[in-house]
Amino acid sequence: MPARTPPSVEPSRFRHLMARWPTGVSVVTTRENGHDRGLTVNAFLSVSLEPARLLVSIATDADAWPSIHRSGAFAVSVLAAHQRSVSQRFASRVPADEKFAGIDVHRGVTGAALLDGTLAIFECRVWQEIPVGDHVLVLGNVVALEEGADIPPLLFYRSGYAEAEPDGRVRLPRGSVPR
Repeated sequence: MPARTPPSVEPSRFRHLMARWPTGVSVVTTRENGHDRGLTVNAFLSVSLEPARLLVSIATDADAWPSIHRSGAFAVSVLAAHQRSVSQRFASRVPADEKFAGIDVHRGVTGAALLDGTLAIFECRVWQEIPVGDHVLVLGNVVALEEGADIPPLLFYRSGYAEAEPDGRVRLPRGSVPR
């Protein structure tokens, strides 16, 4: 049976309602021809334990996307609560070199920049790319793992950063809680 064309949905309304889904925040990095590229991503998930595979959703107009595609490798650094400024920098449209300026990184087996001070790092080789609308779902075979400190994560909810406390409580962004 042929696929049906989905009904038209207003993109801004779709985005508004998706913002009600709280997520963690990560930075996806890659290295191509000696140049680092990276972007903030909150659409990241585990898809298989054996073999270990994960998925990231990347906008096709993201400046890092062509480098991920050509290099065939990427890393996901899961951000900690204190790394809000890192998330904001990698989410901005500034030149790639400026994104990494002053950010402490180290290298792993893929050569990608691995951000220091994160909760976890997953290094991957691209296994499959699936174009979906204005994004590409990139499935990766996990080839290396790093465990960071056991501290609160950086969270995103209703287009703002939530603050996770050491005791596990979460403070939502201003204006996100109905009165």
